[in-house]
Parts: sequence; C-alpha cells; structure tokens
Amino acid sequence: MDKPLKILHESLNNRVIVELRSGRAYHGILDGYDVPHMNLVLKNADEMKDGSAVDKHNMVIVRGDNIIYVSP
Repeated sequence: MDKPLKILHESLNNRVIVELRSGRAYHGILDGYDVPHMNLVLKNADEMKDGSAVDKHNMVIVRGDNIIYVSP
C-alpha cells in the first residue's frame, strides 16, 4: 500500500481534485505542496460549488487544514 505523501508526490504536474471543508472543491494541476502542513499549490484550477464550476483561477494556494481529501 502506498503512503499518502508518496501518492501526492506522484500526482505532481497532474490533475487532482481537492475537496474543502467549506463544500467547495478545486480541480486543477498540482504544482507543489509542503510536507508539514500539506498546503497545496494548484494551477489552471476550476473552483467548484455543488458540482458546478463557479470560477477559474490561474493559481490557487489551498491551506492544508481546510482540505478534506485530495484525489489523483
């Protein structure tokens, strides 16, 4: 079984889905992350609310303590 940080590292430069506590989600390319806090940097990200795209961002920084899950 792969460890979560290994899966996150293998997802660099690939599209991921990031679900947040607020009910929002981001679908974008994982550009980077930090290990102690799991803050994520996404590029070309679509901001989703209730399954619909509400905005598009060139770059988004997501604070790690707001993340429910990250899916490759």
